[in-house]
Amino acid sequence: MEADFNSKYPSIEHLRAKARKRMPGFAFDYLEGGCNSNINLARNTEDIRKVQLRPYYIGKYAGSDLRTELFGETYDAPFGIAPVGLQGLMWPGSCEILAKAAATHNIPFCLSTVSTASVETIAEITDGRAWFQLYHPAEDELRDKLIARVAAAGLPVLVILADTPTFGYRPKEIRNGLSIPPQMTLRNIGQMLTCPAWCTGQLMNGKPEFKTMKPYIPKGLSMKHLGLFMNKTFSGRLNEDRIKALRDMWRGKLVVKGIVTEQDAEKVIALGADGFISSNHGGRQLDAGQSTIKPMTALAKKYGDKITVMLDSGIRGGPDIACALSSGAKFTFLGRSFMYGVGALGHKGGLHTAFMLKRQVQQVMEQLACERVSDFTKHLISE
Repeated sequence: MEADFNSKYPSIEHLRAKARKRMPGFAFDYLEGGCNSNINLARNTEDIRKVQLRPYYIGKYAGSDLRTELFGETYDAPFGIAPVGLQGLMWPGSCEILAKAAATHNIPFCLSTVSTASVETIAEITDGRAWFQLYHPAEDELRDKLIARVAAAGLPVLVILADTPTFGYRPKEIRNGLSIPPQMTLRNIGQMLTCPAWCTGQLMNGKPEFKTMKPYIPKGLSMKHLGLFMNKTFSGRLNEDRIKALRDMWRGKLVVKGIVTEQDAEKVIALGADGFISSNHGGRQLDAGQSTIKPMTALAKKYGDKITVMLDSGIRGGPDIACALSSGAKFTFLGRSFMYGVGALGHKGGLHTAFMLKRQVQQVMEQLACERVSDFTKHLISE
């Protein structure tokens, strides 16, 4: 796997800079942007980097092991690839590229309902080990059809989205007229023409589509009417009845994404969820919200023995993963970081990013004298 590592891009920051040059501006803005003034987007990473860790330099040390047991599976590292919508718009074939990288590196890949590969394709690529994130449909009939397809594909974990009750106010997307495919304004066309690798990839892969949702979308819709259809099709706010119904019909592991308060944590535990992810949708929904690392230690201490507690949003490297794990998260997920890798390096980007993050986490563990992922909490310097 070391052969997949490109030493010209040894950090997420290097990948981000390269991806920005290779992606059309509207696509990069979609990947990069938060909501409103991007305050919570920045806060997520800033607060993770306020966490401090304690190394132990004197004593016996048997080496570090990144392997992590999660829901009966043993993964090779304590991080996975988070669900990202419209992946194929940002970089052609990126959903499939990242699923293959996850399978190679034995880490979980989570597919979004509104990504650009079908659940069946991703199941085949990952040998049925991917996770699926559900945007809750407004109608029970569509919900049942989607759940049946996920079950038939053999995927073990269903993630239901709690942190997107409404679509965030995102000025860059509004200005860019973002849609699938992107609107052919002179501005957008000019951006595409400066990115030949992106254009060639789109020609080879075909226009990006909501592949999982394609059987349910009426044919011949204009972009305006497709947007209206998608807005009408999904109803993002979860409630106890919706979670209970999903728990009753889903036989696999059930995870709720977007839990940041004790009140919501207690509700999902009572409803039989197997895990929750502390998430604020990457800072894309509520600019005035707190970072996901802020409540993590308290949530993990209070509920970690009752439910699997995980975290995403704001992680930009191995030290950030280590800080999240030291704060009590059992597992972490990264979305933008992996997309920067694909935008920078194309079909090699997922492999490069996974290898790089493993190496970074390994170095932190060795520096701390942390032998197992579960030992990270022993190194947290409390405020």
